[in-house]
Amino acid sequence: MTAQYQVHGDVAVITLNNPPVNGLGLATRRGIVDGLERAEADATVRAVVITGAGAAFSGGADIKEFGTDKSLAEPNLHSVIGAVEQCSKPVVAAIHSVCMGGGLELALACHYRIAAPGCSVALPEVKLGILPGAGGTQRLPRVVGVEAALNMIVSGEAVKSELIAAMPGQKLFDKMAAAPEALADESLAFARSIAEARPLPLVRGLPASHPQGDAYFQFARNMVKGMAKNFPAPPKCVDAVEAATKQKFADGLATERELFISLMWTPESRALRHLFFAERAASKIPDVPADTPQRAIKKVGVIGAGTMGGGISMNFLNAGIPVKMLEMKQEALDRGLATIRKNYEAQVKKGKLKEGRYQERMALLSTTLSYEDLKDCDLIVEAVFEDLNVKEAVFKQLDAVAKPGAILASNTSTLDLDRIAAFTNRPQDVVGMHFFSPANVMKLLEVVRGKATAKDVLATVMSVAKKIKKVAVVSGVCDGFIGNRMIERYSQQAGFLLDEGCTPSQVDRAIEKFGFAMGPFRMGDLAGNDIGWAIRKRRAVESPDIKYSKTADLLCEQGRFGQKVGKGWYDYVPGRRDAIANAEVEKMIADHRASLGITPRKVSDEEIVQRLVFSLVNEAAHILEEGIANKASDVDVVYIFGYGFPVHRGGPLNYANEFGLFNLVQAMKRFAKNPLDDARFWQPAPLLARLVAEGKQF
Repeated sequence: MTAQYQVHGDVAVITLNNPPVNGLGLATRRGIVDGLERAEADATVRAVVITGAGAAFSGGADIKEFGTDKSLAEPNLHSVIGAVEQCSKPVVAAIHSVCMGGGLELALACHYRIAAPGCSVALPEVKLGILPGAGGTQRLPRVVGVEAALNMIVSGEAVKSELIAAMPGQKLFDKMAAAPEALADESLAFARSIAEARPLPLVRGLPASHPQGDAYFQFARNMVKGMAKNFPAPPKCVDAVEAATKQKFADGLATERELFISLMWTPESRALRHLFFAERAASKIPDVPADTPQRAIKKVGVIGAGTMGGGISMNFLNAGIPVKMLEMKQEALDRGLATIRKNYEAQVKKGKLKEGRYQERMALLSTTLSYEDLKDCDLIVEAVFEDLNVKEAVFKQLDAVAKPGAILASNTSTLDLDRIAAFTNRPQDVVGMHFFSPANVMKLLEVVRGKATAKDVLATVMSVAKKIKKVAVVSGVCDGFIGNRMIERYSQQAGFLLDEGCTPSQVDRAIEKFGFAMGPFRMGDLAGNDIGWAIRKRRAVESPDIKYSKTADLLCEQGRFGQKVGKGWYDYVPGRRDAIANAEVEKMIADHRASLGITPRKVSDEEIVQRLVFSLVNEAAHILEEGIANKASDVDVVYIFGYGFPVHRGGPLNYANEFGLFNLVQAMKRFAKNPLDDARFWQPAPLLARLVAEGKQF
């Protein structure tokens, strides 16, 4: 049973019990209505309490039912809310821990509400590209005021129950429990105290108004428009809340429903819902059961105190895990420590971190110049220069000193993890943990599974990723793994576009207008153009048939490695990250183009975007075909959280589905006819061709 019914003297208690967050699935909804009917039929019951078991009152809709007939089956949430409001006996919501989405809408239907301190209260539907669809936009303004309600609905962010209780004039909570553990007893006592109250109060009967009316909502629309330019849901939230102030309650509900349904069908909402499930599915590995035993990670070693090593260390310090950081020279350690302190002090200065927490984190960090000091670490992450010979030296030393069962992780972004594992006598303990720069900020973690990596190592690293607040995606072993293998194709196309007539700023503007955080040339300057140069030099030896534009090599020959030296594809002023176009770079590109006998042509923004994005899609199809990625949604997670792909488009493969795979392949055929491009590049991957032939999607 996902909703249990018990009678405590003269009070019936309906307890939602649908772990992990008491989602309001069909069985739970039926249980609530059945419980209300039993309470109505029992003459000894004078009041009803609705609460949740475990770690939540209710987190809202049951995600397992999203997109299925069960989500609409009766009693749907509207019917449940109607049954609660129409109950002839007082219904009290006893709220604790988590009260979100449909859970909050259920609580708002109850006649009274008592809350435990520390409860997170939210209407987060906007994060799925929709708005509250069961009366949330109509009832919340009536109990916390229009401005507070609109802020909660438009942001989707949670507010603690005690902060709401302190709002002047709030009517959301009739009472606050003294402590979470006192809620059960206090809710029973409160229910008895109002058992004879009549008429029963309904939130729908309260007024909703704003003293500035039209002016306030116009101001709100202007603010929302600037903040949410690619998302239609936030402006619709404003419309719905405004309806609460101008329409009768029933009409306001109808407006809310109409807006809700219109948003459900937008590509932006489909993209956000896709990502919601994709992020959760990323942690599921087909042959590694959820109950796989894990290794204890109580102390972490990090080799390298540079930008990556320092950022990686901060992740573990933030999670309260002690870190031992190793370098070869004391000066390098001192620089690394100074950078970590600087990063934390900047957070303290901005009010994002308390001084005490900063000191606690630094106290967990120790340093060493000796591998011997890593012998008691449970996990050791290597973050040294991206060179196989350097990795070999590190892993041979780790193999000699690390304790049995320690996990040895490489932060390599492109190199063969199986070769790295072979430098040890314990390849089963070796795994890739590819952090993205800056490692203390970027959420993505590519977990690279070698052919010998043990299942318990994989399960442990995925669990650790959650502790350090990363979104982890498993990749097989190949050059560049998922993300960098795809980005190389993207960068190739960017180079060809320069050869054909584009400038770096034109390419960057087009893809940034599409929604990318930054274009390929700004990204190259940020990452360091010398990194790509080293990869191309290696490619020239290993895969001489791969075609590249020479412009990037010419740039690097001039020492224009990017932001770190103040000049790359663009110029940079110290202390700022503005990309300033450089006339000499544009002349270099034009001269190279002329040396090849190419007459520049005008390239449309549409062609720029399609060539860049479809290059990602085709390479992703190869990656899926080869089993490097477990599923298409994993590729989307990598690109959203690691490469700045626009969230409102849901990742490259979700966007490909929306665009239509048939249309995409037709465009690829057109690009293949371009004599300045590489026809082999645009040969559809076997998986992509098969999906088109079968009329399927990723």
